[in-house]
Amino acid sequence: MKTREILSPLCLALALALCLPSSAAERSAKFAVTEQQMKALDIQVRALQRDAELVVLNLPAQVTLPASGEQIVSSPLTGLAVQLYVQPNQVVKRGAPLLRLVSQELGPLQLQLLQAASRAGLARQTAQRERVLFDEGIIAQRRVQEAQTALQDSEATLRQAKAALRLAGLPAQAIERIIASGKLEDGVTLTATQAGIVTQIEVKPGQRIDPTTALLHLTQLDRLALEIQAPAAQSAAWRVGGTLQVEGRNSKARIVSISPVVAPGSQTVTIRAELDAGTSGLRPGEMVTVQLPLGANTAAWDVPLAALAHDGKQAYVFVHSKDGFEARPVAVVSSAGQRVRVSGMLKAGEKIAVTGVVALKGSWLGEKGGS
Repeated sequence: MKTREILSPLCLALALALCLPSSAAERSAKFAVTEQQMKALDIQVRALQRDAELVVLNLPAQVTLPASGEQIVSSPLTGLAVQLYVQPNQVVKRGAPLLRLVSQELGPLQLQLLQAASRAGLARQTAQRERVLFDEGIIAQRRVQEAQTALQDSEATLRQAKAALRLAGLPAQAIERIIASGKLEDGVTLTATQAGIVTQIEVKPGQRIDPTTALLHLTQLDRLALEIQAPAAQSAAWRVGGTLQVEGRNSKARIVSISPVVAPGSQTVTIRAELDAGTSGLRPGEMVTVQLPLGANTAAWDVPLAALAHDGKQAYVFVHSKDGFEARPVAVVSSAGQRVRVSGMLKAGEKIAVTGVVALKGSWLGEKGGS
């Protein structure tokens, strides 16, 4: 019976470990491995594909509020809080009454409104009368022009008086009612400019307030954000506008900003994303896990972690050929779990070893060392 030329796994492993060269630069990149040796050592290969399995990172994230999701309600006037219409954690609609206050500052503003409305009405009548007289040939055109100019000035003063009362918190309907009836308001009711939930109330009935006092906080719970701490080494993989998934929830988010500053202690960067849909069930302050796909890179390939071999700081993959394998250097772009993304002189369709890489590394190291 002929002596078999196939080395057993143990014999091959011992043979591969005999001599090691001092550096990767001194080794030949190519080395022979027969099909029989591949079977004996369970070396399996897989073709490189551009559309390989997507590398996904699972990272902790905290649910937060975007800057535009919280409203601080303050008083436009110095006055006295007389009645609260809401309670903590109450959901309110846009335009819902929140607080009523009375203020002496409303009086002069309303008086200016009535005076401006009277002057505007008188100027309007004068302009109409002057126009009729001019059409009948009784007066010169100059008087019509002067009356029209006076009307424009009085209407501008009236608009300014209305704007001052709107800034004071009176709605447009109340302002028109004051002009029509001449009855003044003694207070103003602050309303919600957006729908949300009352998260804080910092005023009580009977408390005197001024324009710098924060009275209530309204929060929009239908608009939430995520704050993610991602490893700085992988920050180049993220991009503004990219999407991510909240694990275990029907929620997706869009990345809106990536911090250019790395936290010294944790070596992470802060990624902020806004939830687009499916935010029901999430609350500000809650910790969740997000699945963040690594950014696409046409010059990179997704491979199993087990396919990498290292010699010092340099990473290699073993490319299969008809004569054996070739150790080809690669750069690790990013990694997640048992998948890594590498870049290097690789082509689609080339087959790389995905199992038995330890034995191949020993063969590669021993090839040059034994020569």
